[in-house]
Amino acid sequence: MKNRSRTIVRYSISFKQKVVSEIECEGLSIPAAARRYGIGGGSTIQRWLQDFGKNQYLNKIIRVETRGEKDRLKELEEENRRLKIALAEKTMQNDVLETIIDLVDEHYQTDVKKNLGPQVSKKSGGKNAGR
Repeated sequence: MKNRSRTIVRYSISFKQKVVSEIECEGLSIPAAARRYGIGGGSTIQRWLQDFGKNQYLNKIIRVETRGEKDRLKELEEENRRLKIALAEKTMQNDVLETIIDLVDEHYQTDVKKNLGPQVSKKSGGKNAGR
């Protein structure tokens, strides 16, 4: 097995700042700077720009939307807000009803939920007794 030595290049901070300055001030492109100084690695200069630059030459994500998409997004956000409010109201209403049931259970010493099922009249013999 051959033992290949690998060359690792370390750049000084002043060199990195010089390259970033040339890109930002002189308008040198990132690939041109990499060729000029023999800098390998696709993200090396981008990382320098992030660390030492003004971040104006980094890749940016721009979202382009039509007016209809923006309107639809606003509609969905509004619907989401209304649904959250409705859910909060129903949750509070449910809590109030649960508290009332607990108070009735305590006062009458019974289990109201258990006794609330469909009640069949003993006299009539059920729903269809008269038929």
